[in-house]
Amino acid sequence: MNDNEATVAVIDSKALLKVFGPSDLNLRRIREALHIKVTLDGNKVLLRGDADAIRRGAHLLEQLQRLAFQNGHLDTDDIQRAISEVVHGKEVSDSKPIDVYNGKQIRAKTKGQAQYLELLRNKAIVICIGPAGTGKTYLAVAKAVEALKTESVKKIVLVRPAVEAGESLGFLPGDLQAKINPYLRPLFDALSDMMDRDMLKRYMEEDRIEVIPLAYMRGRTLNNASIILDEAQNTTVAQMKMFLTRMGDSSTITVCGDATQIDLPENKRSGLIDARQRLRQITAIGMLQLDRSDIVRHPLVQAIVNAYE
Repeated sequence: MNDNEATVAVIDSKALLKVFGPSDLNLRRIREALHIKVTLDGNKVLLRGDADAIRRGAHLLEQLQRLAFQNGHLDTDDIQRAISEVVHGKEVSDSKPIDVYNGKQIRAKTKGQAQYLELLRNKAIVICIGPAGTGKTYLAVAKAVEALKTESVKKIVLVRPAVEAGESLGFLPGDLQAKINPYLRPLFDALSDMMDRDMLKRYMEEDRIEVIPLAYMRGRTLNNASIILDEAQNTTVAQMKMFLTRMGDSSTITVCGDATQIDLPENKRSGLIDARQRLRQITAIGMLQLDRSDIVRHPLVQAIVNAYE
C-alpha cells in the first residue's frame, strides 16, 4: 500500500462521534471496507493508505459528518449504505429532507432516491419504476404529506388497483370493503409512519386524505391534490389513461410500480409499461428508473431481488 495521506476537518465533534459509532464500530467498518488507516488528530481526521482509497474515505467522512450534523443521528443502515456507495464509486446521497409531522424528517438514502425527490419537487407528473424496497411509494407519500402540511395542496389521494396476486379475491371473507382493505394496507402503513393515528383518522374523516381502489377514480376531476398511484404495473392501458386524466388544477400525480411484478392476465398489456413508452417524449413528465442499488429495506431484500433476477 502506498503511503499517501489526507486530512478531513472536524465540522462538529458530536457529529464525528456519531460517525465513528459506539466503541468506534463504524470507524472499523470504514477502515476495513476501504483498507485505510484513520486516526483523530486534534480538530482533523488523518487518513493514510492508497491514494484512491483515502480520496473516497475523505469524501465519505465529510458527507457522513454533514448528515449526522443535519439529522442529529446516523443509523447503522445509513453507515453501511454510505460505505457501499463509496466503495462502488458512487457519491453519498445528500439531499434536502422532507418535513412531515411530529418533527420527523425523511431523507433520500441513495443517489437514485435523491433524483426521485428532485423530480417530485419539480415535475407535476412523475413516473417511477423500480424493484421492491426502493422507497417508490414511501417517498411519494412523504412528499404528499409535506405538501398537505404546508398547504400546497388541500388533499392527498392514494390509489391502488385491486388486482389479485395469484389469489382469488372472491374467497376472502367479508363485504367488498373488507376484501379491498388488504390491497390498501401498505398505503395506510406509510401514512401511519408520518403522522399520529388521531391526526390520520381526523384527516380521513375530513376527506383531506383518501385511500381508494383505482376503480373509484372514474369520472372524477381532482383539484389542489397530491395523487399517487401505487402498484401501477397492475393497471391496464385504459385504466392508466383514465387515472392520468383525473388531474385537475394545482394537482400533482405520482405513478409508482415494479415492472417485474405484473399480476395482469398474459393477454393484458401493463399500463405502466405502456405509459413509459408512450409518454417518454413529454419533457414536463418526470421519469425515473430505480434499480437494485436503491433498495433500502433490510439488506436481505436486495439479496433476494438479486437472486430472482
